Amino acid sequence: MDSNNSSFWLDGRLHVYHSWAAPRVSIFDTNMNLIQTHAIAVDRQEHFPLWIESIWRADEDVVYAWYHHEPKGLCPNSKLTAPEIGALVSNDGGMSFRDLGIVLSSGDTIDCNSENGFFAGGHGDFSVVFDPRDGFFYFLFGSYGGDLAGQGIAIARMPSSRIAAPRGSVLKYFQGAWNEPGLGGAVTPIFPASTAWQGRDTDAFWGPSVHWNTALGKYVALMNRSCCSPMWPQEGVYLTMNSEPGNPAGWSAPEKILDGGDWYPWILGLGEGETTSVAGSRVRLFVRAESKQEILFHSR
Repeated sequence: MDSNNSSFWLDGRLHVYHSWAAPRVSIFDTNMNLIQTHAIAVDRQEHFPLWIESIWRADEDVVYAWYHHEPKGLCPNSKLTAPEIGALVSNDGGMSFRDLGIVLSSGDTIDCNSENGFFAGGHGDFSVVFDPRDGFFYFLFGSYGGDLAGQGIAIARMPSSRIAAPRGSVLKYFQGAWNEPGLGGAVTPIFPASTAWQGRDTDAFWGPSVHWNTALGKYVALMNRSCCSPMWPQEGVYLTMNSEPGNPAGWSAPEKILDGGDWYPWILGLGEGETTSVAGSRVRLFVRAESKQEILFHSR
């Protein structure tokens, strides 16, 4: 696994989507026995390599997903890339998808002199959550380019009425309002980077994995923190909460829950019907593909 993971239940089976430059799905029974794993077909290859990082099941057949894409060949004699975020739709229960195109991209100039080891800018490493109270899908994502003021974990949203036609329908949060286009607009990060991604000593949160926690009545995000040398060394895993994602200032101060370790923390709810996006008081904590601990959530 290389990225955030996402899941849903269908016909008594848990479908977990995971990726490594191309997406796959692993299907489990109710006792968490693996039934099968297979590759996910996408109708066109234009946005490969592609990592599915969030998913939402509309009904038995229709499933929407969002992906992280890393374009190649952006910097001469370098593997540096600048990720973008796109959308998919499936009409066969999530077994194959049609590409709806890129919905979030950075308007900042690509910096091929960036020294973080991977990115020369872009938007990526994200989660999408739906808030039924206001009818919006919220994107929490890493913003990696441009001035330091625009780097960190940023947020955008899309009305649920536009899920089937998302291109041009996503707006970024900027200076107190949802007024910047998803394609090329500016951002005001909710967790700004302390040291820019262009340098060798980056200090920033990235890769939020978000779920709605029914025990708390809040959205909970787990985040990586990279500090403070090239190649994104993991300083630790942090947790933040917010009862309303439509209030970007409402996220709590990040609290460290793990030192060091690997990238990509995420949870899987252990209650009946719970997933990676909706969970209760008891969850498994995964870091990439491994789970050694549980988290117990409770209100104070």
